Amino acid sequence: MKIEVRVQSPPAVDLPSHSVLVVDDDAAIRFLCRVNLELDGWAVHEAGTLEKARQTLAANPIDVVVLDVHVGADSGIDFIAEVRELNPGVPVVLLTGSVGSPELEGVDVDAVISKPFTLDQLTGTVGRLVARGGAEAG
Repeated sequence: MKIEVRVQSPPAVDLPSHSVLVVDDDAAIRFLCRVNLELDGWAVHEAGTLEKARQTLAANPIDVVVLDVHVGADSGIDFIAEVRELNPGVPVVLLTGSVGSPELEGVDVDAVISKPFTLDQLTGTVGRLVARGGAEAG
């Protein structure tokens, strides 16, 4: 007697429709951002260095970049121009502990989140930037 067993696959899990790159040399900040953005439905890439951020941007479609002002000894502010050149139209959110600092004057970013920040500030800002981009494209 031959018994046939059929295993039904579970329904497909909703895959995140948007991705965000979190660039910060502080692993705890990256973890906090990743966990909360993933809970909000985002695919999250992390980079602890600007070199890793460059590699991630080159290899993955990214919808929003969340970038610390200081990434180790490197300047996140200087990196914004690279993001704009390589990924035109991708919004950049700057994380900073020094809002109102003269170094932030004239910086071309789509949003600034001051540290410490609330999780609603993070997820709300990232979500608004993607929604705004979709509205502008449509």
